[in-house]
Amino acid sequence: MARKPPTTPRPESGNIAATIAAIATAPGRGGIGIVRVSGATLLGFAEALSGKRPAARRAMLADFIASDDSVIDSGLLLYFPAPRSFTGEDVLELHGHGGPVIMQLLLARCLELGARLADPGEFTRRAYLNGKLDLAQAEAVIDLIDAATAAAARSAVRSLQGEFSREVTALLEQLIELRALVEATLDFPEEEVDFLESADALGRLDRLQQRLHAVFERARQGRLLQGGLHVVLAGQPNVGKSSLLNCLAGDELAIVTPLPGTTRDVVRGTLQVEGIPLHVIDTAGLRDTADQIERIGIERTWREIDRADVVVLLVDARTGVNDADRAILAQLPSHLARLTVHNKIDLAGRAAEFDEQADCPTIFLSARSGEGVELLRQALLRIAGWHPAENVFIARERHLRALAETRQRIDQARAQLPQLELFAEELRLAQLALATITGAFSADDLLGEIFGRFCIGK
Repeated sequence: MARKPPTTPRPESGNIAATIAAIATAPGRGGIGIVRVSGATLLGFAEALSGKRPAARRAMLADFIASDDSVIDSGLLLYFPAPRSFTGEDVLELHGHGGPVIMQLLLARCLELGARLADPGEFTRRAYLNGKLDLAQAEAVIDLIDAATAAAARSAVRSLQGEFSREVTALLEQLIELRALVEATLDFPEEEVDFLESADALGRLDRLQQRLHAVFERARQGRLLQGGLHVVLAGQPNVGKSSLLNCLAGDELAIVTPLPGTTRDVVRGTLQVEGIPLHVIDTAGLRDTADQIERIGIERTWREIDRADVVVLLVDARTGVNDADRAILAQLPSHLARLTVHNKIDLAGRAAEFDEQADCPTIFLSARSGEGVELLRQALLRIAGWHPAENVFIARERHLRALAETRQRIDQARAQLPQLELFAEELRLAQLALATITGAFSADDLLGEIFGRFCIGK
């Protein structure tokens, strides 16, 4: 029987015994607004606020009463007693009319009754601390809110429902079971048993590595859904970078003129290709210039290139790659993925084409007519490593780092055999790295970084 990962007390910071309150709906006007309250015992709080004792998990029509007994608003009062609530504590939700003034008055009344204003992400943080969510699920809450595509939203829901966490837990169980066998062998050295054969250590290690690789690939795909791909369009002036941005975005985002140097600053557009957000950045043409403003734009171009995932070098299809283009390619960071795009094939009399055999993957297209632009979209997806799948889950960079470290530790463990002491130590370090994903072992500063990015009221 597989062992369950050991539970460790989750780190706490701040006073989680305090009652907290915040406006849970977005700023601005709306038909309905919600103030959320969470604390240890809130029945008395609810009675003071509404003059009524609410029933559990039933919407109750109520007047929300100010300290002078006047009515602030009329709406619905919902009471979720602990532990069957989002935070694991008593939770109240005040559903009122969604005007900013009304929401602020309701929030002020809650603060008068002894609540304090919640910190960003504090409701979800309490859900984590009270065992309602693990850390990966808690992060999926904000990923669902921030999802830029339908595919990202579906993947975030899978993570929120625990699919990613279950995969990580299954890996932890395999690791712990293997560690237990190793530790038992170390504890009883007098038993002359060939551990590697009797415990099938290498077979267990192979199965663990295979499953870890599969989880890593699904997480890497989810990372693409969350963060997308940052693509910089670079090249000499007047090769059609702005036209290509407009064509990709389906909108007139950048000014297009026949005059070289029209683009002086970066212009950004985001589009979706098979659910992946592509953040495309049009930049100033790269050339030597005495124009001070244009020089500033060129400096910004190189800064954007340094931050890019992919650089698309545009050249004029009528002239091909010249010495100036080769100089630009030579200055690109060596690790950076790149594509060469020959634009204006409609003027050069060429057909759309994707040449993977060239020194740098090369596409021939026309930004003006759109011919060949789909080849560019698909090439960008291939560079990103995307392949359509319905079973990916949203993952963050820290999740990928933890999975990568786990893989590295397991590889090192295999290299230590047959020295079981060193083998066991690498397995222990692999378990520690993997457990940070769900929060079984998490430092306070990590929690602060994660939950500090949430909205107030969430």
